[in-house]
Amino acid sequence: MKLSTKGRYAVMAMVDLARHAQAKPVSLSDIAARQEISLSYLEQLFARLRRAELVKSVRGPGGGYRLARGSADTRVSEIILAVDEPIKATRCTEMGQSGCRADRSKCLTHDLWEELGNQIHVFLSSVSLHDVLERKLAPRIVEAPAPANSESMAAAS
Repeated sequence: MKLSTKGRYAVMAMVDLARHAQAKPVSLSDIAARQEISLSYLEQLFARLRRAELVKSVRGPGGGYRLARGSADTRVSEIILAVDEPIKATRCTEMGQSGCRADRSKCLTHDLWEELGNQIHVFLSSVSLHDVLERKLAPRIVEAPAPANSESMAAAS
């Protein structure tokens, strides 16, 4: 699964906002410069983030944006969904009651990719902006067990 630029840039900008909005609102031009993101692209993303009530705009001199709630209460999954970025790994369109193939059956790997998308959503829902700022992600990442054939290969050596 590849997260599009829209989702990645929205998360980058929100982490930047969380880091710099302690004392005063942050301008989009400052975020754009620090994160090397087009200002016009950020304006589009922040319009969506504002509609999703993840940020608040402050008008006037010294205006800009603030988080609508604390960084510990803002989940990465919310940001991605706010910019209309689906968190899914299937290539299938919405199935409803029927399958994703022309004959209305599921593709052979549909359940695998659907569950991967679910796990990605669960992970991103467990991560807050604060976690990203404090680099508190390592405990959430669990190593996969070694493949079964690697043990038999080691024993054969």
